[in-house]
Order: sequence, then C-alpha cells, then structure tokens
Amino acid sequence: MKGVAEWLASIGLSEYAQRFADNAIDLSVIRDLTEQDFKDLGVPLGHRRKMLRAIAELDASALAPAETAIEPVPRDEAERRHLTVLFCDLVGSTALASQLDPEEMWRVIASYHGCIGEVIGRYQGMIARYMGDGVLAYFGYPRAQEDDAEQAVRAALALVDAVAHLRTDADAALQARIGVATGTVVVSELLIDETPVEKAAVGETPNLAARLQGAAEPGTVLICATTRRLIGGLFDYRDVGALALKGWAEPVPAWQVLGPSGVESRFEAMHKTKLPPLLGRQEEIELLLRRWRYATQEEGRVVVLTGEPGIGKSHIALALEERLESEPHLTLRYFCSAHHTNSALFPFIGQLERAARFERSDSVTQKLSKLDALVARSTADPEHAAVLANLLALPTGDRYQLQELSPQRRKEKTLAALLAQLDGLAARQPVLMIFEDIHWIDPTSLELLTTIVEHVPQLRALLLVTARPEFTVPWPSYPHMTTVPLARLGRREGAALVDRVTSGKRLPKEVMDEILARTDGVPLFIEELTKTVLESGLLQERDGHYVLERPLPALAIPTTLHASLMARLDRLAPVREVAQIGAVAGRDFHYELVAPSPGCRGRDWKKRLASWCVRN
Repeated sequence: MKGVAEWLASIGLSEYAQRFADNAIDLSVIRDLTEQDFKDLGVPLGHRRKMLRAIAELDASALAPAETAIEPVPRDEAERRHLTVLFCDLVGSTALASQLDPEEMWRVIASYHGCIGEVIGRYQGMIARYMGDGVLAYFGYPRAQEDDAEQAVRAALALVDAVAHLRTDADAALQARIGVATGTVVVSELLIDETPVEKAAVGETPNLAARLQGAAEPGTVLICATTRRLIGGLFDYRDVGALALKGWAEPVPAWQVLGPSGVESRFEAMHKTKLPPLLGRQEEIELLLRRWRYATQEEGRVVVLTGEPGIGKSHIALALEERLESEPHLTLRYFCSAHHTNSALFPFIGQLERAARFERSDSVTQKLSKLDALVARSTADPEHAAVLANLLALPTGDRYQLQELSPQRRKEKTLAALLAQLDGLAARQPVLMIFEDIHWIDPTSLELLTTIVEHVPQLRALLLVTARPEFTVPWPSYPHMTTVPLARLGRREGAALVDRVTSGKRLPKEVMDEILARTDGVPLFIEELTKTVLESGLLQERDGHYVLERPLPALAIPTTLHASLMARLDRLAPVREVAQIGAVAGRDFHYELVAPSPGCRGRDWKKRLASWCVRN
C-alpha cells in the first residue's frame, strides 16, 4: 500500500482523499479511526461501513511508514496522452484571508477542496494537484472516456454553481472561475521512495487552462478552440474573441460556456447543419422502411442496428426519421449514457422531460402542469401522472394522492405507467421508437425495454435499437425482430464520402489512397481525417482540385477521434503495450515483433522494437 489516497482509490472512495489530507490522516493512524471519527469527517453511513471493512482487511505490512523521504523524481517512463485539463481558482481568496482568522480560512479552503473533489469525481475527472486556492484536474487520464471534453465542461459548470452555493462557518460568499483546455501532453509520475505522489502533465495544455482561468470573469468558464470543437453544439457559448495571454505570441480564441444547449442527441450536437444523404446504406434504409410498413399495417417490428463507433448507426436512425417526416406518426427518442449505467430509467426520464418540454427556468408547478398535459395525451389514469411525477422527482404536495408503496411496488407501477403511455400513444397513431446506445443501458431500463420488445407486436410501432457489437441482447430471437450488423464502407463509397467533404474538389491520388487506407471504411474516420488534411496546409487549391505542395507526411490522428480511440485502447489495458509497439512499427510488421517469449518484460519489448526498427 503506497498511501492513504491510493487506499481510498482502491475501495472506490477517492473523493475523501483531500479530506483525509486536511486532517493529517495517513496510513500510520488509519487503524485507530473509529466510526465517530468518520462521522466527524462528514462521511455518510454507507461509506463509513465500507471504510471500516476495508481497514479491517488491511495487512500490517501495508501500513509500515517509509523510513526516509527524498526529493520527488520523475518515473523513468512517461506516456503521451490527449487530455482535457481543468484549472479552477477561488476568486478573491487573498482578500478573504486578510479578513478571516487563519483557522477560519483553513476551514473555508477545506470546504472548497471537498466540494471540488466531489464534483470532479462525479464527472470522472482526476485531481492532479491542489495549489492553495487553485486546483488542477485531468479528464482522460488515467483512463480515457469518449466524452472527456464534455465531462470536463459539465464539471466546470457544476463547480461554478456548487462553489457559489457553498456555505462555510465564516459565512463568506465564494466564487470560482475556471479555464478548460484540450491538447496533447506527456504524463508522468513524480515519485518519493518509489511511491507515486503526483501525476504531472507536461505540455502547453495545462498552461493554457491556467491562463484561460486567469482571464475568466468570476463565476464563469472559459474554453479553448480545441475544446469548443470537441463539444460542438452540446452547450451554448459566448465568443469572447481572441485573448492576449502571457506566453502566447498570438492572441488565443476563447469562448465562455453559458450552459447546456438542451440538444437531444450527441450526434446531432456534433452535426449542427442538415445531415447529408447517407452513402452506402441504401439497403439498410430500404429494410427499415419495409419494417415500418409492416409495423403500421400489420404488427409492430423491432430492428437492432449493431456496429462499432463511427460506423453510422445514429446517422441511419436520423435518416429514417427524415424519410418519414411526411407521414403521420410520433417519434419517441431515448438516449443511454456511459455515465448513467446505474441511473434507473435514465433514458426514459430524459424522454419524458423532453416530451413535456421542461425548461430549466420552470417552477415545480409549471413542470407538473406540463407533465399532466403530456400524460393526458396517452392515458386517463390519474395514478400514472402521480408515479411519473415521482419518477421525475417532482414534489406533488396535495396534487396527487399516491399511497405509500414499497420500493418494489413503486417500481412496478412506474414501469406499468410508462408501458401504458406507449400503448395510448400507439393507439392514436403509429410510433417510431429510437433507442440509442443500449450497450450503456441501466438494468431497470433494460428490464422495461425487454418487456417492450415482447409487447411490440401488439402495437403500431417500429422499435429501432442501436448497439455496439459487444452488446448481447437479453431477449430471445423473436419472429418480429431483425438484427442488422453494419459493415464498413467499400472503397467506392469511401472515396465518394471524401469527395463530399472536399465539395467535389479532387484530392491527389496519394492523399486519397492514404486516407482510405488509414480509415478502414469507417465513415466518421473518413470524414474527420479528410477535414484534418484540408486544414493542415498540405494542399493548395488549383483549378477546382487540390495539389500537394510537399511530400506527404504521416497523417496525424484528428483531434475529434483521439478520445474515442484512447478510450478503446485503455479498455485493452492488459495488451495495450502490444498495440503501442504496433503503432510505432506501422500498419504492417512481422509476427516475431510481438510474439511472446519466456520472461519477456516491458523493457525487453522496447529493445526488440528498437532492434526491429534498425533492421527495417
């Protein structure tokens, strides 16, 4: 065991690391802690029990303190990563410190740090360093997620709000300002006596986040251009123009994030303009249209689209919706999230809130009135409105009389209300249900979806489900269900997609060949790599086509794909080093380079790779 922070992380309670540090709790005293001590630290009951069990299981050798302390040194190995970095600062802390007793100020900072630790952890970030009233956090390390930039911005907005509402013993009004930047860094660990004590990211990105924080107004969040591009239309922004930042020769474009945009799907948020026609998917669209005809004239149908990220599942779903625009029907859209896999009925709650047209500024009374109107369009049972209000966490007061129910009975009534709502809507007009990304579905939603799949033949409805190949549907292979695995595009369709991105301006053959070879027929990869090439300055436009001004270098991975690729690579942690070796060697190399040998260690891999590169 290397430290109390690592111990807390090992039991899934790393949000308390700073609280332990603030109270000088290390492994040497951990076994002396009592339940009352944890209460005094503000640890909830469930987490207290978890900590006490973990303490009982600690081996005595794990608690032995280090004999000596030495200066931090960097680990021999470092890792190149694409990170989103958040820098948060407490506004006016110097003036506040001059007004408060040092002990009062310590409590203010401790509360502030605890608030930040809770919010950053909630959005899957990692706190790299506390620097007095400044905090540096990473999103995308040690494990990348596909939406690290989005999570960082959501965390920043939540922090601004949480700090503003933070109440301390000093009764001081607090404000934070935050800078967020995304880019490539080299991450290494600083060690004390072989023990990791800090994750250090070296590169321009942390400095840019700190400078943006310094330029932000109190209570606001500023982001850089790369972060802005990655999060697309998921948020509303104010363009603050190009800022003159210390250390940058040229002014740096920046945006203030105002809040979530309310857009329904991440796919649409990243494609704010009207989507172009699909390429190479005509067979799939025709199949879906045939299933729609069956659903509206005979009995309901289910279609499951499977495919890897970027293959076009969401695009096909939207294309079908566009083809049905002129027909009378109702579309219900449900979105699962990688960050809500344990949030009961998360996609159904989101659909209800969108269908009822809830606004952030709505009062509880307004939301209840909107919910009443929504439910009235599908069912006349007043109990359904009551249980759905409970699902949406809306206090009803005397508006509904809902008897006290056990958790299991409440769940049954909630699922029944959602199913009755679907029945009522389908009785009035055909329904297109689009259920996206069920590989991230929560267990309760999956239970209800399984019931809907079985129930669909009794409805005028087409249920279109999208999933990644690794997800296995839990229901039988019903006669009314069709599974469609999406293949990658062929060379002809890939070249046509490149031409569409270039607006019909022909690329040099070597550039076209390189794009098609590196993207392997994945539509998203083709689009993003083509855009990267056009923005790189490698090409010049002449007479309606592009020419290459200099020898074609190795094409860099587009910024928009880094997070997705790193997330997949991090999921392959046991064999990641093999993938890294392959990345250095290139797309083609001999099996001997990665073939296992007895006693082969990390440095042996590197020696073998170096030798192979010299020979080749």
